[in-house]
Amino acid sequence: MSTIDLHNHVIPPAIVEAIERDPLRFGTSIERKDGKRYFNSHGRMTELLSTFYDVDAKLEWMDRKGLDIAGISVGPPIYFYWLSPDAGLEAARLANDGIAQMVAGRPDRLRGMAHLPMQDPDAAIAELERVVKEHKFKAVELGTSIEGRPLADARFRKVLRTIEQLGCFVFAHPYQCLAEGWMDDYYLRNFIGFPLDTTMMVAHLMFSGALDDLKKLRILCAHGGGYVPYQIGRFVHGFNVRPEPKMKTKTSPRDLLRRFYFDALTHDPLAARHLINRVGADRVVIGTDHPFDMGPEDPVGAIDAIPDLTASEREWVCELTAKDLLGEDSEYTTK
Repeated sequence: MSTIDLHNHVIPPAIVEAIERDPLRFGTSIERKDGKRYFNSHGRMTELLSTFYDVDAKLEWMDRKGLDIAGISVGPPIYFYWLSPDAGLEAARLANDGIAQMVAGRPDRLRGMAHLPMQDPDAAIAELERVVKEHKFKAVELGTSIEGRPLADARFRKVLRTIEQLGCFVFAHPYQCLAEGWMDDYYLRNFIGFPLDTTMMVAHLMFSGALDDLKKLRILCAHGGGYVPYQIGRFVHGFNVRPEPKMKTKTSPRDLLRRFYFDALTHDPLAARHLINRVGADRVVIGTDHPFDMGPEDPVGAIDAIPDLTASEREWVCELTAKDLLGEDSEYTTK
């Protein structure tokens, strides 16, 4: 059985070089301190570790952690949604071609996820069609929101429809905390804000009718799905008793929950157990968030620590769900 991680970040060398050449164009900079390099993204510093851009370093880490395959996607510091449309498209092309180059070095171990210039939906569609044709990507990483707009916004519907039609899946990852007030203390923007952003994304997709329109779109949520698997009962109750959630859809959140997939990155075996109980092991994958420090120290061990995990559940979480999403052959996965 293989172990497949679908939440693993990279920053391809071509992006780093482009930022160093023209930081004003890309709205960020590479800074050096004490012999180390850092991304300066909106004033927040992220160390440019070798595992972001060096394939050998990434594979060495995967070997140490017992991971056979990783789906790689750009890290939140370089989503670039805030750039002008032309700069955003250039950044996306650099990221996608850079990821494809990393995958080409070890196609047995790496799978690429596309990055799209969502500030220009038409350009996003063109870039998606290009990378699917040229690089055979099966996944698209999108922010849970795009510069304050929910992913369910009508502006992005044609992008989501194209992703659906091309048979790709969305890996939805937060990159900015939309909630204001009290979030600047204690790193709450990450460990409360990020799960909240994912929860807001799911709620908007459910209640806006977007999922009624996009009946085959598959969406993988980071960080255990935020608060959704643990508060879905509140969504359902609110839908049943309030008129507001039924203004644009007649479909209960209960029936829409399994439209989503989730990584098991909950940092708690009991929470991961509840996640599997709620959505099924065939909707759960390994997620490491590597190389950010909010990832687990032992990702495979975290799966094995889930109480009462059956051999079948472990196989789905470690391998089969990911293969199903990627469209790769397996005796048990659907086509």
